[in-house]
Amino acid sequence: MTLTNENKALLSLRGVGRRLASGGKTLQVLDNIDLDVPEGEFVAVLGPSGSGKSTLLALMAGLDRPSSGAVSIRGERIDRLSEDRLALMRRHTIGFVFQSFQLLGNFTARENIMLPVELLGQGDARQRADELLASVGLAERGHHYPTQLSGGEQQRVALARAFAPKPALLLADEPTGNLDGATGRVVLDLLAEMRAGEGATLVLVTHDPAVAALADRRIHLRDGRIERDEAK
Repeated sequence: MTLTNENKALLSLRGVGRRLASGGKTLQVLDNIDLDVPEGEFVAVLGPSGSGKSTLLALMAGLDRPSSGAVSIRGERIDRLSEDRLALMRRHTIGFVFQSFQLLGNFTARENIMLPVELLGQGDARQRADELLASVGLAERGHHYPTQLSGGEQQRVALARAFAPKPALLLADEPTGNLDGATGRVVLDLLAEMRAGEGATLVLVTHDPAVAALADRRIHLRDGRIERDEAK
């Protein structure tokens, strides 16, 4: 896609490939990916199992490094950063929502949300956590531990935690994969509402066309390549 100055890429991938050794052979997981994601866009990444969706998300997050090509956030090559610089960049710039929630079991819901804010020293972490708990409908559940919450409630806490440090880029990997249809829809509606309210850029991996239909743009992967790039 062509980007104007008003529609500048937050995230950019150029010629990105990822190869892995498997059983004495080399497996090409991603092959020559070119992709720009402008500020504020909601992008869904679809494809069959093994198409490279989760690997692509990991490269965008700097959790993995490409075998070839460049991954940039706001013009900075994150594939060239040291592990310490990468960790700092992620803390300031990227929020994550995982299929398996990934909440800290010995922290309450409120404490899970407060943690990324405290790590950055961004003002009143408790106030921010309480505002987000209210926004996801869990104002009265902040003192509960993850084991005392349902799956849907845990994922709502995970959403609030991801948004807590006000990241520019939110990455979500099958965020409704462990939820039933009705609960998943509630989480998706909250995710879309919070993204719009916070002004975050969202890249969401899904296998569900109904989930992808909510996005501004859909990237279809097959065999490690972009098969189609569709705008709404």
